[in-house]
Amino acid sequence: MRWACVISMFAATLVVNGPAFAGGEAIVRPGLPALHAEPDVQRGGRIVDAQGREVLLRGVNVNAYAEYWKGTRFATTFPLAGRDPQRMASIGWNAVRLLLSWSRVEPRPGRYDDAYLDRIARAVDRLAGVGIYTILDLHQDAWGPTLAAGADEPCAPSMEPALGWDGAPGWATFDGGAPRCASGGVREVSPAVMAAWDAFFADRRAGDGTGIQTRYVEMLGHVAGRFAREPAVAGYDLMNEPNAFGADDEAALAEMYGRAITAIRRAERRAGGFPHLVFFEPSAIWSAIGRGAPPDFDRDENVVYSPHPYSGDPTTGDFVAVAREEARAFGGAPILFGEWGGDPDRAGPDGDGYFVEHQRRQDESQVGATLWTWRESCGDPHKVRDRRTGGEPEVWGEFEVDCADNSVTGVRDELVADLTRGYVRAAPGSLESTSYDD
Repeated sequence: MRWACVISMFAATLVVNGPAFAGGEAIVRPGLPALHAEPDVQRGGRIVDAQGREVLLRGVNVNAYAEYWKGTRFATTFPLAGRDPQRMASIGWNAVRLLLSWSRVEPRPGRYDDAYLDRIARAVDRLAGVGIYTILDLHQDAWGPTLAAGADEPCAPSMEPALGWDGAPGWATFDGGAPRCASGGVREVSPAVMAAWDAFFADRRAGDGTGIQTRYVEMLGHVAGRFAREPAVAGYDLMNEPNAFGADDEAALAEMYGRAITAIRRAERRAGGFPHLVFFEPSAIWSAIGRGAPPDFDRDENVVYSPHPYSGDPTTGDFVAVAREEARAFGGAPILFGEWGGDPDRAGPDGDGYFVEHQRRQDESQVGATLWTWRESCGDPHKVRDRRTGGEPEVWGEFEVDCADNSVTGVRDELVADLTRGYVRAAPGSLESTSYDD
């Protein structure tokens, strides 16, 4: 059975009951069926639930539990507020890509902070209570928070002292004394960051004698074991925007992905659970140029290709076609764009239509997507970078924040209006096409 669906505003109220952020009550579902992938080389893969329905996952990134380098007096993130899950549901979203930090999951080699994972589990429960799946995203940017330049870091004239970011713990960071400097503000090409990635791909041994890549893979298995029987967890994003520059790095990344899937499946079996979706990403370069999949790797069919389409114009760009073609190399895996987004000023009647058009392309191609981001702090390293380059920090997300004191001053109503959109959450059989008319 295949379905074609056009959603009018009347139909959208079945998903979004009441105006977003204005006291409307989203539909609360008693439970979320487990998800799995059904790959298809010809038509493109689909995500399907335990009831046999095709599912579109649309939502937002939440960084409330991530550990960032702290470069100002402000907190680097805002907590997941009590009303946040309901607000997300009122927009119509059914997925959150929830950032986790390796540095917090495994603060010492082989020692896991299960209290941290308990906090994650409570967030999963809160989101599930309003019908929202969680994708657990092992997030990193420029390797980790400990690679910030010191006050007296010597940098070449064409470079500048690097900021710290998020991801790996200090015990897993081996930069070999390379300069902690960035060229043109590109965080990934700091020599120290590049050296840390080389050590990871080589599985350099940490102080306890175990390779750091091995520790990372085992950490993923630990997380998967913790949530092995949880259907509200859609799955695991293996690594955010990895540094894999060149054929050798890409081959090493693919090998790591294969090891990670093996560890995750083993942990799920041992915990008496079921196979969750595994989301995998291309190199960080994809976000800049819009193409470049890793080689195929040892995997099952329950994987989802998850690039980040930040480059190009959604009205003319071919990012969907490129992602679909690249996904064919992985058996026709389904696609979920783990991040997309832009300057909030692009929303509303005076904007350029970016947010509306990007979502139209998502409908047209029937792919999932999670927006970057929900709520951003002025203490986030992205905003510190804005200050260093002479700009006035403007946070992204659905909330205005005054960077004079990091206070949330209100909701971005025009952005929320652009994002409030009806769509087919789950359809019996297969969706042939979807569109939305506000």
